[in-house]
Amino acid sequence: MRSQKAFKTLKAECIYHQMFVSKESAAIVIFEYIETRYNRKRRHPALRYLLPAVFIEKFSQQKIAA
Repeated sequence: MRSQKAFKTLKAECIYHQMFVSKESAAIVIFEYIETRYNRKRRHPALRYLLPAVFIEKFSQQKIAA
């Protein structure tokens, strides 16, 4: 179910707004979208619904304190 939502979001925010000249160019655009926008602005259940950057910061602080 989560993957369906992720693909729906990917299509709506990235794919439907562009015309790709090749599979390679589509792969590059999709990779950049996932790595720079999707993962950075979405809260994740696996990260206690924190933004990835916030989770990394808290995790780093806990490791330093330990």
